Amino acid sequence: MQKVLTEMNIQLSTVLSDLSGVSGMKILHSILAGERAPRQLAALVRPQVKATLADIARSLEGNWREELLFILRQEVELYEFYQQKIADCDLQLRHHLESLGSKVDLSSHPIRSRPKGKKGSKNAPRFDLRSELYRITGIDWAQINGIDVLTAQTVITEAGADLQSFPSEKQFTSWLGLCPTNETSGGKVLRRRSRKVVNRAATAFRNAASTLLRSQSYLGAQYRRLRTRLGAMKAITAMARKLACLFYRLIKHGKQYVDKGTEYYEARYREQQIRALTRHAQKLSLQVVIPDAA
Repeated sequence: MQKVLTEMNIQLSTVLSDLSGVSGMKILHSILAGERAPRQLAALVRPQVKATLADIARSLEGNWREELLFILRQEVELYEFYQQKIADCDLQLRHHLESLGSKVDLSSHPIRSRPKGKKGSKNAPRFDLRSELYRITGIDWAQINGIDVLTAQTVITEAGADLQSFPSEKQFTSWLGLCPTNETSGGKVLRRRSRKVVNRAATAFRNAASTLLRSQSYLGAQYRRLRTRLGAMKAITAMARKLACLFYRLIKHGKQYVDKGTEYYEARYREQQIRALTRHAQKLSLQVVIPDAA
């Protein structure tokens, strides 16, 4: 759809971040219905759009070629057809999840409200997936920065809701391909790297790790520290493994996750650095003096 609009010199992408959103689809349907006036089309956008009506109207000044309008109609119809098929898959997924056993009674232990500032994904299924996963696993995945419900759904789909096939978290992370593997020859380690594994759950954990870059949480601070020390690629793998271990522990022990915040992690890291410096100073017959906070 975007390519056809560009060929008609319709620069809607400069004012709307998502063409498939409510405002974008209203404009597309109005164009296909015969509307050509830029200001009339611009008036269809929602108030949340940051661009001004004048800028939106200027982006809608195109050539309206008939052959391109025909292609645009076909693309919009195909998009809506696929959206309906995705909705059918979501309905089937809901029926399957309802057939699984419950660890939590939602009537006696209702799920908490979604954390402030944490929005649901646009690609989330069209039912309350968060409550269903909470009922099945006993864990509110929306409370965990990075993992969230879609990541949890992907991992549960691949590995099961109880992880009975994995006696330990080491075996779980090894199956995911997030553990380093030593390539040896003649007793000498030639290379240390993680195995190349095609695994949807591992990809989900890697994607979850990459979203922690700007997260003001304990996990976000931990990832930024790893990224500074190891670089982006290695930090994503290392953080993905930490998230996998956290996922395994929550499933096995059934405890709710509590984020301790960035300040707690920074204080822990400072204490760790002080202990390391103190040990090093003792080897050199020196003494570390820590000034007062004041």
